[in-house]
Amino acid sequence: MDVVLFGATGMVGQGVLRECLLDPDVARVVAVGRTRTGQNHAKLRDIVPPDLFDLSSIDRDLTGFDACFFCLGVASAGMSEEAYTHVTYDLAVGAATMLAQWNPQMTLIYVSGAGADSTERGKVMWARVRGRTENAILSLRFKGVYVLRPAGIQPLHGIRSRTRLYRFFYIVLGPLLPLLKRMLPRFMTTTEQIGRAMLRIAREGATKKILFTEDINFSRTEH
Repeated sequence: MDVVLFGATGMVGQGVLRECLLDPDVARVVAVGRTRTGQNHAKLRDIVPPDLFDLSSIDRDLTGFDACFFCLGVASAGMSEEAYTHVTYDLAVGAATMLAQWNPQMTLIYVSGAGADSTERGKVMWARVRGRTENAILSLRFKGVYVLRPAGIQPLHGIRSRTRLYRFFYIVLGPLLPLLKRMLPRFMTTTEQIGRAMLRIAREGATKKILFTEDINFSRTEH
């Protein structure tokens, strides 16, 4: 399986990249983002396009893939709805639209978040924008297209969030996360489980288009 991965330097993306590189079924991974991953691996190629909002300059590099894992995103704190829409909806839908033209046989999996508002009319800004983004991506013509809505995420294997607020949260609550994971399996997952779930869905599909934490945790744990 050939995979294109957006957002491989973020917390979730790091976990997904790790699982892709470990999985013997994955032949190559092309990581697309604002910065390079900094990793050297025979399967991995980094691409930092001149403009993430227009991938036409690298169309040949993004053709012939079996799966796309879209983990690129930002926190909404301190952002206006217009600004958050630009870096969330415009970026993800623009990239997905181009990929659908170049790889109609592809399965695309978009990482959203618990609480996203599919009605697009709720009071919470980020939830409206995420819901609108999900709806637009789910309408595109891929072989398969799915949305993940994880809630609490425990980073494993030395992975750290790049968001300062989240890093503080994980420092303070880090020792409690394994306990919370055991106590709240419907609401807590890990970066490892997200990566493995995405690979499983890309290979086998899923019975529903929007998957939550309990669906993510169904992923097999062995390689």
